[in-house]
Amino acid sequence: MRREAPEEALARVVAEALAEDFGDRGDITTNAIVPPGTAMTGAIRSREAGRIAGIDAVRVVLARMPEPASATLVSRDGADIEAGGTVALLSGSARTLLSGERVMLNVLGRLSGIATATAAVVRAVEGTGVAVKDTRKTTPGLRTLEKYAVAAGGGVNHRSGLYDAVLIKDNHIAVAGSITAAVARTRSTLGTNFPIQVEVDTLAQLEEALGCEVAAVLLDNMKPAGLREAVGLVDRRCHTEASGGITLANVRAVAETGVDSISLGWLTHSARSLDLGLDMD
Repeated sequence: MRREAPEEALARVVAEALAEDFGDRGDITTNAIVPPGTAMTGAIRSREAGRIAGIDAVRVVLARMPEPASATLVSRDGADIEAGGTVALLSGSARTLLSGERVMLNVLGRLSGIATATAAVVRAVEGTGVAVKDTRKTTPGLRTLEKYAVAAGGGVNHRSGLYDAVLIKDNHIAVAGSITAAVARTRSTLGTNFPIQVEVDTLAQLEEALGCEVAAVLLDNMKPAGLREAVGLVDRRCHTEASGGITLANVRAVAETGVDSISLGWLTHSARSLDLGLDMD
């Protein structure tokens, strides 16, 4: 399967969102009030401080509208913005700006919210050398864009899906009967094409995984004391990733245990959208 590029995902999502908004009749309110060809200018501004991601959604939305309008992008993906800061300047058809407003703000706000949350975690672990990773806990249909937003926030993307990386989880182990059996079956089927990562939640499981010479272990729901012990047991023999129960309040303590990376599902499944608005002149 070919991995979808962010620009392709953005075009797809915007097309679906506009179709969802317009239905079979279009914007009946705007079309009833605003005569065709009416000109307008405006600006997208942030109501709060944050990190921008998905700014090209503005141009993609405008390009799909029947009456012409253009955008000057003042900010850029990966840039921080202060409360009241201008993201983009818009001009052209009033019908286009009014009808496209919500889709522009929904996509840009959602992705900027993820980038903002990720940037906060990255700042919290600064100096530890720990990589902040996302997970597959993404909104269906938005994974490519949400992972792009994590990267804009300074994070690192974990596997894209089930097809591009091996992660042996607890239920795989339960079906196989043991970590050793699960790893052996994986190697028998895939050979050395994919590095193997195994999820463990006890030191006994960790020792078994290390005995299988896996490339990485996911240390699931361990407290900082347990993580320190696990990191010492690994002794740099494989990559260590902490996950589960990690918040902005405790992520620094987790990072200081010596793990190589931290994965956080809430970066994508629970991040609050950045509060953006379109102010018309």
